[in-house]
Amino acid sequence: MKRQLVLAALLLVAAPAAADDTTRVGRVNTAITNLGLTRSHQVVVERFTDPEIPNVACYVSQARTGGLAGMVGVAEDPSRFSLSCTATGPIAIPEGARRGERGEQIWEASSSLFFKETRVQRFVDEQAQVLVYLAWSTRLVDGSPHNAVATVPYGTAAPR
Repeated sequence: MKRQLVLAALLLVAAPAAADDTTRVGRVNTAITNLGLTRSHQVVVERFTDPEIPNVACYVSQARTGGLAGMVGVAEDPSRFSLSCTATGPIAIPEGARRGERGEQIWEASSSLFFKETRVQRFVDEQAQVLVYLAWSTRLVDGSPHNAVATVPYGTAAPR
């Protein structure tokens, strides 16, 4: 019984935490693992909204490792992802939205059991009137983290 409780606790800790307000839009299998007896390797598409700027939705696609390790949440997902953001209505930048060259982290998802996440940082380019979203991996790969950029125009630069 004690052994089962320890195993259950490890599985709860090992399961990657889903980011708040993230919706899975869809997925595709990229490779069948263990003759189909375990979860296949996948590319997953998820949607999240900017928590401070209404009417901005971002879509991130990420590779997810399958197999037994992927099923129990101990696999390390590859640092490969794509990002696209769009305006879903009129955009107004609230006064509290962080500006500057460090921007503000608005989303994260665990990519491994320890020390690896995919994060999205928001920057406000006030001169061009564009929101810039940067997706990046916290794990360094060959000295440089993988990353992707998406932009959303606002104000007079926004399409009418």
